[in-house]
Amino acid sequence: MPDDGSGPVLLSACLAGVPCRYDGVAKTVEGCRAAAERDEAVPVCPELLGGLRTPRRPAEIDGGDGDDVLDGRARVVDDEGTDVTAEYVAGAHRALEIARRHGADVAVLHDRSPSCGSDAIYDGTFTGRTTSGQGVTAALLRRHGITVRPPA
Repeated sequence: MPDDGSGPVLLSACLAGVPCRYDGVAKTVEGCRAAAERDEAVPVCPELLGGLRTPRRPAEIDGGDGDDVLDGRARVVDDEGTDVTAEYVAGAHRALEIARRHGADVAVLHDRSPSCGSDAIYDGTFTGRTTSGQGVTAALLRRHGITVRPPA
């Protein structure tokens, strides 16, 4: 998993085996877990960093993608309609701070997440359909020059 050796990779904590997803489980990818154990990756969960708890209601971006959320044109809502945009934005900024502190210039993030989605996110209808786009954290990291990709 190491990138070009310039620093550790920022990593969605759920990929490293941390049970922090909305449903309280992990989405462990063995190579990601091993990289975190070797200190080649720094696991973060932007949702937890933003003040949300595990488990929590599932959330999706309503009205666009992560760039739209950051620009105030869309919001993140849970399946009961509660607006959790502030928590997602705060968590994205904390993840960026951690990436900078550790010198990470690559982030490997769990796709389809309203926070970490690198290429695809759920479409905001809570029907399981996806659309191209990125989550809030992925968008913020890219805006600051960090390469974002899903796990291999």
